[in-house]
Amino acid sequence: MSFVHLHTHSEFSLLDGASRISEMVRLAVETGMPAIALTDHGVLYGAVDLYLQAKAAGINPIIGQEAYVATRSRHQKEGRADRDPYHLILLVKNLEGYRNLIQLSSLAHLEGHYYKPRIDKALLAEHSEGLIALSSCLGGEVASRLLEGDDAGAEQVAREYQRMFGEDYFLEIQDHGMEEQARVNEGLARLSQRTGIPLVATNDSHYTRKDDAEAHDILLCLQTGTVVSDQKRMRFHNDEFYLKTPAEMAERFREFPEAVANTVRIAQRCHLELDTKPLLPRFEVPHGETAETYLRRLAEQGLKSRYPALGEVVRDRFEMEFGVIEEMGYAPYFLIVSDFIDFARQNGVAVGPGRGSAAGSIISYALGITTLDPIQHGLIFERFLNRERISMPDIDVDFDDRNRDRVIDYVGQKYGQDHVAQIITFGTMKARAVIRDVGRALDVPLREVDHLAKLVPRRSRWFPSSPRRRKIPCTNGCSRTRASWRAWSATPRRMPPASSSRPNRYSTTFRCRRASRAATRTARRSAR
Repeated sequence: MSFVHLHTHSEFSLLDGASRISEMVRLAVETGMPAIALTDHGVLYGAVDLYLQAKAAGINPIIGQEAYVATRSRHQKEGRADRDPYHLILLVKNLEGYRNLIQLSSLAHLEGHYYKPRIDKALLAEHSEGLIALSSCLGGEVASRLLEGDDAGAEQVAREYQRMFGEDYFLEIQDHGMEEQARVNEGLARLSQRTGIPLVATNDSHYTRKDDAEAHDILLCLQTGTVVSDQKRMRFHNDEFYLKTPAEMAERFREFPEAVANTVRIAQRCHLELDTKPLLPRFEVPHGETAETYLRRLAEQGLKSRYPALGEVVRDRFEMEFGVIEEMGYAPYFLIVSDFIDFARQNGVAVGPGRGSAAGSIISYALGITTLDPIQHGLIFERFLNRERISMPDIDVDFDDRNRDRVIDYVGQKYGQDHVAQIITFGTMKARAVIRDVGRALDVPLREVDHLAKLVPRRSRWFPSSPRRRKIPCTNGCSRTRASWRAWSATPRRMPPASSSRPNRYSTTFRCRRASRAATRTARRSAR
């Protein structure tokens, strides 16, 4: 029997999910699943990643979210009564559903955030089109009421969601070997018979494979600031919260074969097609001109100012760069960046000289985006932009901290606040940091952890590309040449022995490495 996972968490359920999207997609393909969903807690951070990777692998991506539904109104934020919202799985059927889920997710953060990003039923009713809803885990409202012995209340809630979503609402049964789930499943089966709401079987996966359970447990310790030996800490009941195979799910729910089959039926309802090409705001150019002709005119004026004696080398470089920019359709991007940099300079906002690969563009130099001469410094354009590059060019711009908001406000006013987005970055657990974090969670003696962490070479040091034997400081306070540093880094190190009480310490540390641990907002830029 075929099966599709509809309740999953990736590393973007920060320090709660341990699955990487690439691993989830690979496992779905290996086990013959036609689709896979992603339902991270309250966010859509991994939505596009899932879409692209699943499409490339030939399976159907189902974008979703485990939403937090306020117990009262999303606007009420008073103590315990509003601190613990209910859970609800939302899955995208089509483009309208995708837009509605984005709206719900955004408003949950902007209006309903109280410990967690929350929506409420009134908001959900306004944006339910194109979405499928599942009643979720033990944290769902229906399951919570069944656990309380309130069967009538559970039925009332289920019928409320049924009116909201119609045939796209399902009662979700799970079995991780927990006594509470067995009780809830019995109640959900009775509720399904009374209401006609179909059952669907899911496994609340927080890691990819069964043997990832220990690494996931340590991530929970890092999230909550506890140690593994703390018996009162937050923990999962067992090691059943992984991406089970279709055969495992069919066996687990052999008494509910229709609930297993419904996972495939739900997947067949989900047909989302996204246009993944870059979207840019419309840049207004003078009447009778296009973005390309206007960019050429401005750049040629800048070239005359930068290079009074316009030589053949400069002209050939300009024509080569302009041909690439025109062919790839990025003329509006250069005009937009040039425009807000001009605004900054005219309004007394300090602007950096330019950094990164954009400094290799003579057109950036001519427009005043950068102030470094790429010809003089031997910088190449192809590192910044070339015809084989799939992603958009990335121009890094530095503004002074005190006046940076003026530039952001200008961009929002000119192009519309709905065309300006905040960029997010994800802090990941690097090799040295993860050793120290995992060691702390496992109660490993500090001396041993410190010794192990210091064995990791400082590979983040910058190595010059020139053949000079530049000296680089090493971990033990000496200085090594580049050649000797490479030899030292490649030399095997003596690892501290794994004790019988902690035999998997090093493999667990490796699995935690590079897991996303925090999300941070950075600069805004025009998005569409």
